[in-house]
Amino acid sequence: MTKEKTQEDFDVEWGMRAIRGAITVSGNTIEAMRAAVTELLDELEQRNQLHPTDIVSVTFSVTNDLNAIFPAAIARTRPFWDNVPMLDVQHMYVEGSLKSCIRFLVHTRLPVSAPVYHVYLGNAASLRPDWSVKKPVMPSAVWESKLQVGNNGKLRGCSNEVRSGPEIG
Repeated sequence: MTKEKTQEDFDVEWGMRAIRGAITVSGNTIEAMRAAVTELLDELEQRNQLHPTDIVSVTFSVTNDLNAIFPAAIARTRPFWDNVPMLDVQHMYVEGSLKSCIRFLVHTRLPVSAPVYHVYLGNAASLRPDWSVKKPVMPSAVWESKLQVGNNGKLRGCSNEVRSGPEIG
């Protein structure tokens, strides 16, 4: 099943967005890591109404105690994820930091007006308690104040620009 474009897709301004997330894993096994990555990506897609064809790239990081399988290898088995560029890296070890944790940074195209829901599950919710609840993360008032609407109706910004195409200079 492919994602069909509707007229609404063409009438909405889209922009590049970054979504963070993390989950803890019950053990260093393929099964445990598969269950955790699946739960994390299911939540990402559901909370953000995200289709994998809109994802630009994903970076997964894992703590040094997880090495049974690459999270990207798990993600590639999901419908439409096989063409998403993904990278697996080992998260920097810091004494006393959370163990058995898989994190991601997703770059995706979303409507500029859409809220972003970051996904922190299990014990990883302690990493970002402010993002661990099911509420949207909207642009800050400072960021919003820097946005301007150009005479073509597209958003333009200052230091945190939202660009939709080559027509914005």
